[in-house]
Amino acid sequence: MSEDEKYMQRCIQLAANGIQGARPNPMVGAVIVAPLNSKIIGEGYHVRCGEGHAEVNAFASVRPEDEVLLKDATIYVSLEPCSHYGKTPPCADLIIKKGVKRVVVGTVDPFAEVQGRGIKKLKDVGIEVVVGVLEKECQWLNRRFFTFHREHRPYIILKWAQTANGFIDENGKAFQISNEQTQMLSHQLRAEEDAILVGHTTDIREHPQLTVRHWHGPNPKRIVLTRHRPLPQLMEDLYQHGIQSLIVEGGRQTHESFIEAGLWDEIRVETAPITVSGGTQAPILPAGVKVHSQQVYDKNIIVIYAKQ
Repeated sequence: MSEDEKYMQRCIQLAANGIQGARPNPMVGAVIVAPLNSKIIGEGYHVRCGEGHAEVNAFASVRPEDEVLLKDATIYVSLEPCSHYGKTPPCADLIIKKGVKRVVVGTVDPFAEVQGRGIKKLKDVGIEVVVGVLEKECQWLNRRFFTFHREHRPYIILKWAQTANGFIDENGKAFQISNEQTQMLSHQLRAEEDAILVGHTTDIREHPQLTVRHWHGPNPKRIVLTRHRPLPQLMEDLYQHGIQSLIVEGGRQTHESFIEAGLWDEIRVETAPITVSGGTQAPILPAGVKVHSQQVYDKNIIVIYAKQ
């Protein structure tokens, strides 16, 4: 791992702390490094929407005696510095004002009012700018934000639990497949996403609460999909309401309707070491999936799939 990659990795670690507070803004981390002994003299992340961005917080953390080091310093930022006035002034202007020598950017911001303008502004005043360090990792961190702005729909997570022999219920009746640990993780996921959807049949049969009662944070917006609600119209409605991420926890038919429409970005399948005599078969994974990660939680296996 290069020096630039090492500090960008730290930016990503910092940024992840804003997963709840930064929404609907992206998660961003920033690290300021002085050339002398590669000393970190400042770091920060975007804590809460409407408050200081990562760069602002990083500069604010620099001790007065280290200010003199800024003229030769490098600032690492996981996402391109903003160049427009929103709820806060442009971070690109602040970087220029602070007089740093070099800026390393993880990835370009897809937001229409940025999209390379922050990078251009820095280059125009003679600051050295490096773009694309750990780019895939930085984009994965803000996959919800990127999907929302590029595709004008929420980032979609299909999620189901199944038995070892591939059923999602027991002869048509719902039963507990998740264990205590994976149930907690499921509620953590709910706290991190904007909305959660089930089909009409699941809603009537199971009356799911769809809350974060085993975690902490806000409950996601609850959506029930009916036969009279086409998916393209639903995507448009969610986009217009600023919903950047959606968990789908319905039954087989609901999941397969999303898969057939190509409306998915991530699939999370939990498999428990139990079998049943029959029931509803689990959805069939779509073509073109790859395993992104796999973890075991007290014998239950959670596999996360992503598109190729």
